[in-house]
Amino acid sequence: QEAILSYNQRYRDRWDFVAFRKFFLDFLPIQEKEDFFEYTLPEIIRLALLLPSLCTQAEILSTLTPIPLLKKFVNHSVSLSQQQIACLLANAFLCTFPRRNSRHKGSEYSNYPDINLNGLFQGGGKRKKFEKLKCIIHYFERVTTKMPCGVVTFTRQYIDNTPIWDDFKLLVPEQIHVSSQGTIEDDGFGLLQVDFANKFIGGGVLGHGCVQEEIRFVICPEMLISRLFTEALDDKESLIMKGCERFSNYHGYADSFVWDGDHIDNGFRDVNGRLNTDVVGIDALVIHYPSDQFKSRMVKRELTKAYAGFEVVNDKSKNPSRPAVCTGNWGCGVFKGDKQLKALIQLMAASAAKRDVCYFTFGDDKLTEDIYDIHKFLRESEIEIGNLICLPCIIGVMKLVEIV
Repeated sequence: QEAILSYNQRYRDRWDFVAFRKFFLDFLPIQEKEDFFEYTLPEIIRLALLLPSLCTQAEILSTLTPIPLLKKFVNHSVSLSQQQIACLLANAFLCTFPRRNSRHKGSEYSNYPDINLNGLFQGGGKRKKFEKLKCIIHYFERVTTKMPCGVVTFTRQYIDNTPIWDDFKLLVPEQIHVSSQGTIEDDGFGLLQVDFANKFIGGGVLGHGCVQEEIRFVICPEMLISRLFTEALDDKESLIMKGCERFSNYHGYADSFVWDGDHIDNGFRDVNGRLNTDVVGIDALVIHYPSDQFKSRMVKRELTKAYAGFEVVNDKSKNPSRPAVCTGNWGCGVFKGDKQLKALIQLMAASAAKRDVCYFTFGDDKLTEDIYDIHKFLRESEIEIGNLICLPCIIGVMKLVEIV
């Protein structure tokens, strides 16, 4: 605590470290605490100090350049080795990014997520925050014992020319798989896995947040580094994270989230050393009035956002064979989206991007049947996507399926 505050003097009276102290003094077993301070923390410090040699100039697209920012309205990628990411995350753990502490409007990085881990160290000592810390410390235990040698690529995707949805002639995808059992991260191997993102990528992962996006980011901590260089997403943008390794198992959700031991990611790697795991972050609208989300304007926004994640920019192939979208109840938790509507929107966007859909309802058997019924009705009735956009049509489909 004293070391971190020594180079963050402006925050000496604002950062309280209550959760950090409770985690080590009250939560961790004595042996785990001793192992952290005797072995893991010195290794984190050693790793952080490699920054000048590892990350001052990153190898990006075979050239030596500083790590760029992924800014709005620009299609661009950043590729980093897993060692470079570990070094940067070690610095985040030690809170050494001094220009990233202020989020006041008009500050230099006000439109970027925070990256220093001080948010996890502060505030009340709720168990879910402790469990997230366990995931991150486990990651450091793994990489400081044996450093992985792969590559991770982060791609900001901006799509200016989106479909004219009112005139869109395609049907929903022919193939779907819907199940109440399974999860995106466990059962979506080889598919385009959806991160139910915040426009500030990672959402509340470094605070009290502990739902789908935050959980994915702590079991795959390499995703956290996207917060260092990714500006807030706009309506026609997504972030694709290719090759992030998973290090932890878990069970539970939100307040019941618990770290559940080591995870060995044995996925296939490509010629660049990237794991065959593609995760796309798309941020849904926050719904303040439930009926508003059925209006054409809001439906089109969500269609465009999902399409920006599912489409492939500059794809030259005439008949692309693209992996299915692996998704679930996008924007239906704290963002208060309607589950049937969001499922339908994702089916429509996947069709526009020439992808099938694999959908997990997370234990909701009724929703599983509803989605199958909606899909069957739309395919058999041959209703084109453009004819679904208006409010009466959307609600009509929902009511017809409910009656059936």
